[in-house]
Amino acid sequence: MSDVKIKITDRNGKTHSINAPTDMGMNLMEVIRSFELAPEGTIGVCGGMVMCASCQCYIISNHKLEPMDDEEEAMLSEAFNVKEKSRLSCQIPITADLEGLELKIAPEV
Repeated sequence: MSDVKIKITDRNGKTHSINAPTDMGMNLMEVIRSFELAPEGTIGVCGGMVMCASCQCYIISNHKLEPMDDEEEAMLSEAFNVKEKSRLSCQIPITADLEGLELKIAPEV
């Protein structure tokens, strides 16, 4: 089992250093939910289907992520509190490339 260290700042401003598994096919939204870093029912409402933007986050570190696909870009164009480095955490798979990633969960709308 291989893990990557990720720093996630929750909606209350508390930063959590977690070890996320790279061998379970998870995405960032699923990691946030499994570590209970947001109240149940407030993140990943659509189950990761790119239909709600409840899992929006702000990438703080300078990691080069895979580019957004058209669905993610369209959903963020309709979302609130969007910033330059906004992404949907359901669209970011946990891979070894995320080692040291820092992000902040966007405010709940």
